[in-house]
Amino acid sequence: MSAQPISSAPQPHDPDFTAAHPPASKPDPTLESNASQRRLSATSAAAAAELSRLTVRLQQATRQFPDFPSPGILFEDILPIFASPALHEALVRALELHISQSHQKPDVIVGLEARGFLFGPSLALRLGAAFVPVRKKGKLPGPCETAGYQKEYGEDFFQIQSDGIKPGQKVLVVDDIIATGGSAAAAGSLVKKLGGTLLGYVFLMELDFLKGRAKLDAPVYTLLSSQEK
Repeated sequence: MSAQPISSAPQPHDPDFTAAHPPASKPDPTLESNASQRRLSATSAAAAAELSRLTVRLQQATRQFPDFPSPGILFEDILPIFASPALHEALVRALELHISQSHQKPDVIVGLEARGFLFGPSLALRLGAAFVPVRKKGKLPGPCETAGYQKEYGEDFFQIQSDGIKPGQKVLVVDDIIATGGSAAAAGSLVKKLGGTLLGYVFLMELDFLKGRAKLDAPVYTLLSSQEK
């Protein structure tokens, strides 16, 4: 009887069999990884599209008032957003989308007096984070940390309660508008004094010509454009 030729094809007992040619009953890990990446890309694209739609709605709701509170000032009014439950929800959702794509999950949202209080607590609740206020000097009880910042006519001071942030907690600072950046920088310094990890700053609008973000030492995000209507 003639000898049969020995096949060089990998056999099931071959150590390389599963890796090179997985059996039909088991998924190819490479294909699974590719599929996972495609799902992530699709999810990211959908989130970006939703964020874009929301920002258009929110932008259309804002108003501008020239020469308020003094001549030459163009006042950005975001209050119509909070007059509408649907727009308020759109704002919180838009910020949630940005944060989920761009940052680690924060442990604490720090809101600046006073308009950072309008949406900071709602955002913190949505993210499952704590909310901690930063207020003008003398408005918070108990032991506080203090940081000064320059205003147009002199110096002002921000404070945060000393037990507001625990060492190592991840923190986002939020406010309505970034102008010169001094107050936001002071809030960031307070976060660091308490041992927090500053993930970044989130604003609804930015007065670009004042170049306030140059004073900030963490990523800065602005949801809406300003001074352009």
